[in-house]
Amino acid sequence: MTSLRDKVLQATACATLSLIAVGAQAQEKIKVGFMLPYSGTYAALGTAIENGFKLYVEEQGGKLSGREVQYFKVDDESDPAKATANADRLIKRDKVDLLVGTVHSGVAMALTKAAKDNDVTLIVPNAGADAITGPMCGPGVFRSSFSNWQPGFAMGKVAAEKGKKTAVTVTWKYAAGDESVGGFKEGFEKGGGKVLRDLNVPFPNVEFQSLLTEIASLKPDAVYVFFAGGGAVKFVQDYAASGLGKTSTLYGAGFLTDGTLQAQGATAQGLFTTLHYADGLNTARDTSFRTAYAKSFKMQPDVYAVQGYDAAQMYGAGLKAVKGDFTKKADLRSAIRVAKIDSPRGPFSLSKAGNPVQDMYLRQVDGMENKLVGVAVKGLVDPGRGCRL
Repeated sequence: MTSLRDKVLQATACATLSLIAVGAQAQEKIKVGFMLPYSGTYAALGTAIENGFKLYVEEQGGKLSGREVQYFKVDDESDPAKATANADRLIKRDKVDLLVGTVHSGVAMALTKAAKDNDVTLIVPNAGADAITGPMCGPGVFRSSFSNWQPGFAMGKVAAEKGKKTAVTVTWKYAAGDESVGGFKEGFEKGGGKVLRDLNVPFPNVEFQSLLTEIASLKPDAVYVFFAGGGAVKFVQDYAASGLGKTSTLYGAGFLTDGTLQAQGATAQGLFTTLHYADGLNTARDTSFRTAYAKSFKMQPDVYAVQGYDAAQMYGAGLKAVKGDFTKKADLRSAIRVAKIDSPRGPFSLSKAGNPVQDMYLRQVDGMENKLVGVAVKGLVDPGRGCRL
């Protein structure tokens, strides 16, 4: 028979082992994998997203819910053909707990599939592909940015309200562009306007002369475009040089002038865009964020930095609900979905599909800023078409 003394020793040993196990778990780091563009057209965007995420973590003392954060990085090269292999490096090799990516919609859709197939939580800090929070939605898929439909729809509404009757749309021929101009068309035609033609060029082509010639022949009241990075710089410059702005007002999703004003210079002045962030919001939350970002990175933040920052906030909200136990995936994800995020852009919640329900701002370029003009649409909810959550 086991003596009382032996039972006490056994119980003490078990308790000690349990405490050691708990202590080890408490020290286990959260692994965050950045799959972002660190080269090519979107390189600056990827860096801004990473900076924003890390800034929020640093503001929490370098930890989220008491856990240190370990970072892993992969350059996605904005290449959908490499997306699955790059995702596997983070998922299977580095065994990350959270995926943060990416900018290019084609890459993001492949990343979303990989995250779902491997049951890894994903927060998309930019790519607006409607399918991500549409047919591809899932319990562990979230977005800290926007759907392509949102700024496009908002600008269509604005253009119609400004009395524009006809429009032409221009974009790269890829998912993001198609969905953005689709949103514009929906908002514009709902307001009584008519889109005469949808024009496009292959990504990342920046030869626009033939399109500008066609626009001149169609003589629309407005031209709506979806470009970002180097393509946005080139189109704005070419459009200004063509003189088309005298007869056809140029509008765009905010990426046309976000992070590009230095290069666009005088050619961008006065342009109207719609987006979920603007310079000059002048709220206490945004001012503190901008001050902290400028101090840490010696530059002013843009919308990409905000999206990275809010990705960290969203995951932090989930971790707080489970007291840092990131193994409780279902509870963590449920907490993210019902969280209220105190963002520099203004407070937002998430739709059932995991997309931000947020204000869409009308901005106008003034100097080196996309200054707030007003709210184009208040609390715009992406329709999440095809999501079956």
